[in-house]
Formats: sequence, C-alpha cells, structure tokens
Amino acid sequence: MDTNDTISVLNDLIETSKDGEKGFRECADDLKNPQLKTTMTQRAQDCATAAAELQQLVRSLGGDPETSTSTAGDMHRRWVDLKSMITGKDDEAILNECERGEDVALKSYRKALEKDLPVDIRAVVERQFAGVQRNHDQVKALRDAERARS
Repeated sequence: MDTNDTISVLNDLIETSKDGEKGFRECADDLKNPQLKTTMTQRAQDCATAAAELQQLVRSLGGDPETSTSTAGDMHRRWVDLKSMITGKDDEAILNECERGEDVALKSYRKALEKDLPVDIRAVVERQFAGVQRNHDQVKALRDAERARS
C-alpha cells in the first residue's frame, strides 16, 4: 500500500471519527437523563481525540488531513432530526440512533483493517477500533437499560 492510499484510509477514518464526535454531541444535547448526557459528552471527546491522532498521522505522512464530517453522517443526523420531530425524542430512541452510528463506525474501521497498512499505523487503527467497539457496546447496554425502564 503506498502512502497516498494510506492517507486516504486515514482520512476516511477521520471523517468517521468526526461523525462520531458530532453524533455523540447531538445525542448528549437531546438526552434528558443527566448521566447519559455526561457519558455521551465523554464519548464525543474520545472521538475528537481519535480524529486528532489520525490527523497527526496524515500530517506525518506528508498529507493534508480531513477536517470535516462525511456527507453520509450529515444525512443520517438530518434524518434523525426529522424522525424525532415526528416521533418525539425519548432517550431510548436517541440511544438507538447513537448505536446505529456506532455500527457505521465499526464497519469503517473493519474496512480500514482489511487494508495492508504500515505496522505502526495499523497499531493505532486497531487500538481505535477497540475503542469504537467499546463505545458501541456501552451505547447498546445503555439503550437496553433504558428500554428495560420503559
């Protein structure tokens, strides 16, 4: 895999991380439960940290790092907003959409790990993938707990 391909993979993951950051922030804004708000705010910060780390890797490879969210992520957030206007924004529904966003992030990281990345970059992507998996599992557990309360 050449440097330009590696930069492209990293930039895709930066968009994914930026999508996660924005999605978690919007979830935190919409959630009613203060504990859930705090958790989602922390997850947003984790995504921002991951994006910054990937941006630094792109710069170290001589590339221009992505700085924005993806079009697909923007469309998903607009769909969630529209759906929420119609059905209402209960915490369980918000957590459902948050989990759906993490499903997309997992898919993006898995796709990146299928590539022949340099060893040092693969190590970062694998570590971040583990964090995305933890986020997904935590959101799913929170959603399930919220569903049990309803």
